[in-house]
Amino acid sequence: MKILLLSDTHGYLDDAIKKHANEADEIWHAGDFGTIELADELQKIKPVRGVWGNIDGKDVRLSYPLDNTFQMDGIKVFMTHIGGYPGRYEPRLKPIISQHPPHLFICGHSHLLKVIRDPKNNMLCMNPGAAGVHGFHKVRTMLRFVISDGKISNLEAIELGLRGKMHQ
Repeated sequence: MKILLLSDTHGYLDDAIKKHANEADEIWHAGDFGTIELADELQKIKPVRGVWGNIDGKDVRLSYPLDNTFQMDGIKVFMTHIGGYPGRYEPRLKPIISQHPPHLFICGHSHLLKVIRDPKNNMLCMNPGAAGVHGFHKVRTMLRFVISDGKISNLEAIELGLRGKMHQ
C-alpha cells in the first residue's frame, strides 16, 4: 500500500500535490486541510484518511475526527494534528501513547518535517511538514512510504518547492 502523507495544506492544493496523490493508493492528511473543498478534491483522487486541525472549520470537523486510529497491513496507526514528538508529546496524548502505543504515530501542526523513532514506546513518529503556502516554513514538504507485510519501507521526503512559489 503506497501512502502519501501530508498536512497543513491550509486550503492550498496544486498540481505537484495532485501528481503525487495520483501515484499513491491512499492519501493521509494530518490536519489543517483548510477547507472541506480541498478534502473533497483529494477524495476524488484517492481514498483519504485524516484528522481535523486547529484551523479547520465545522464542516471539516464533521467529516474527520480529532484522532484517527486504524490498522494497515499489521501496522497500528495513530494520527492527530497536534501531537508533538518523543519526549515532548501533547499532554492529552501521553496516557494514550503509554497505554496503547501504536507502531506509527502521525501528527502535523508544527510545519516542520520530522521522522523520529521513539525507543521508549517502540514507535515511529512522522510529521510530514506543511504542503501549503501559509505559515513560517520555508520549503513545502510531504512524505511518501509503503506499508506491506507489517513493515514501513521506501520512506521518502518530498520537497514541493519554496513556500512562496506556487506551482500550477
